[in-house]
Amino acid sequence: MEREELFRKISVENEKKMVLLVLDGLGGLPVKGRTELETARTPNLDLLASESELGLSHPIAPGITPGSGPAHLSLFGYDPLKYEIGRGVLEALGVGVAIGADSVAVRGNFATLENGLISDRRAGRIPSEKNREIIAYLRERIKKIEDIEIGLFPGEEHRFVLVMSGAGLSDQLSDADPEAVGRPILYARAKSEAAAKTARVVNLFIDRLTAELAAFRPANTCLLRGFAQYPAIPSLGELFKLKAAAIAVYPMYKGLAQLVGMDILETGRSIQDQTASLKRHYADYDFFFMHVKKTDSYGEDGNFAGKVSVIEEFDHWLPEILELTPDVLVVTGDHSTPAVLKAHSWHPNPVLLKAAFQRQLPPDGRFLDVITVADHPAQGSGKAGVVDRRYKFCEKTCAGGVLGTFSAMDVLPLMMANALKLKKYGA
Repeated sequence: MEREELFRKISVENEKKMVLLVLDGLGGLPVKGRTELETARTPNLDLLASESELGLSHPIAPGITPGSGPAHLSLFGYDPLKYEIGRGVLEALGVGVAIGADSVAVRGNFATLENGLISDRRAGRIPSEKNREIIAYLRERIKKIEDIEIGLFPGEEHRFVLVMSGAGLSDQLSDADPEAVGRPILYARAKSEAAAKTARVVNLFIDRLTAELAAFRPANTCLLRGFAQYPAIPSLGELFKLKAAAIAVYPMYKGLAQLVGMDILETGRSIQDQTASLKRHYADYDFFFMHVKKTDSYGEDGNFAGKVSVIEEFDHWLPEILELTPDVLVVTGDHSTPAVLKAHSWHPNPVLLKAAFQRQLPPDGRFLDVITVADHPAQGSGKAGVVDRRYKFCEKTCAGGVLGTFSAMDVLPLMMANALKLKKYGA
């Protein structure tokens, strides 16, 4: 019996609530002896960790550095090696663009070209307003290449979506992205004979865009990744009988959630806004996915302090989520993005699972933090000067947790089991 067939067979509906909180790129590596999580002041996460099951998860497999798409698919219970979904479709869905059977979508970055070399892969993270201005300009100038219709749609900051529509298109192309600064524009290559036309159109588009944006520095060229046509994938409702909703700001994560059958909830841009959206819709769904992006953004920028600040901001709003008393709560990342690497990495993700039927982390003095109630009065006994001992939510603590190191594909089944949403298998 295949994994998906198993879950179709044993999943059941009930009224229990599950909340999956994903801090994108959460895991890190030490700088001056401490990771971002170890550095952050997180009294609420630390208290929660002391009452929860902890572990580490691999999104794909040990040693494999994942993209955000496959990493999130794993967290949603799907095999990322079976469902290879290009980011273009996810970005397109996330900005509300329908993808037809004769279309290919691709995720674009505006980038900076200086003296023939890419000097910034994200064009300084231009404001989203500037992005919309540039896209409006390009729409008037690049409408068709050969017989292929060109659709351009703004995303967040430096990101945009290109949708090509017409006969004879294929998504079997290599990315047009050198993935490093100091290199020239990299053009797409066809992976099959059937994709030769698409590669030609894409490369003509890159040249046209670069010519049109000569005066728009720092956004004076583009990088294209994740060529994709619309895939066939079962929904969370079909596999797990879940009524699911997503609270995300960035288009790609909305697109991925939509692809697996989640409703996309209206939300503002801040963690406070996202928390308010969760509270507003809490009665309407039994599974919530809430995505925090800036931990990853700061990690990719090499901004250690910025990533720490987002973790601390999340910790500040965590009590409002806990007031909802979800039956199962998970805090984790989709992948690690250590600021010291300025990129995704292969390191496993910290995982915290809080539920009624858990086995708590066994005592281990190596990973206890000593904190005074004077520092964290709301979390202690209420008497100034009293010392509490609790687990620090971080990579080291999770490495010693009762969950061990496991596949991220098992996160959702563990949540389902703790919510009593899985029947016994076999006699």
